[in-house]
Amino acid sequence: MSVGATIRKLRKAKGMTILELATQVGSDVGNLSRLERGVQGYSQDTLEKLADALGVTVGDLFATEINVDDLAIRGRVPLISWVAAGSWCNVSDPYAVGDAEDWIACPVKHGSRTFALRVKGDSMHNPGSRPSFDDGDIIFVDPDREAVHRSLVIVRLDDDNRATFKRLLIDGDNKMLEALNPAWPNRILQVNGNATICGVVIARMESFV
Repeated sequence: MSVGATIRKLRKAKGMTILELATQVGSDVGNLSRLERGVQGYSQDTLEKLADALGVTVGDLFATEINVDDLAIRGRVPLISWVAAGSWCNVSDPYAVGDAEDWIACPVKHGSRTFALRVKGDSMHNPGSRPSFDDGDIIFVDPDREAVHRSLVIVRLDDDNRATFKRLLIDGDNKMLEALNPAWPNRILQVNGNATICGVVIARMESFV
């Protein structure tokens, strides 16, 4: 398979139009179309930008035998359940493809263990203010991002295997979890020593941090 053919298949596997990919790498549709058809050369810089946009390595573009579906998945993250998120704190490697409910393209730079969750309930809905999250929203969580004061975090409480979504508040040695909904009962929860942060929320289908 030629480099151009691999690029085209990866682009289509990610659901990207040629215009979207060209815009992302700072090229134009004509140049990219000719590259995909194998009638135009390419620079190392262009290949690096294309590989980054497609979620693969430059070496992957030159592979003679390649599973394009497996490569396309690398630029995406697994959508998992809240129960699975509670276990993610102890996971050192990404889930296998079959363990995810779905695979979703993450819109921001992220670590290899990043996963996605579907928001449940209204505890993080903050009417008239940002950030605010509605029931059903997709959020992206990076376990390798450092949690600091006011970070939006996914946390597993020691007495519950499931995870919860809250804002982290740090006051000296004290740590608290805050629901963004001002009408939420027990809005502030003290968590010193009885909670494990599973990751920091870095995006909601588009970057907000």
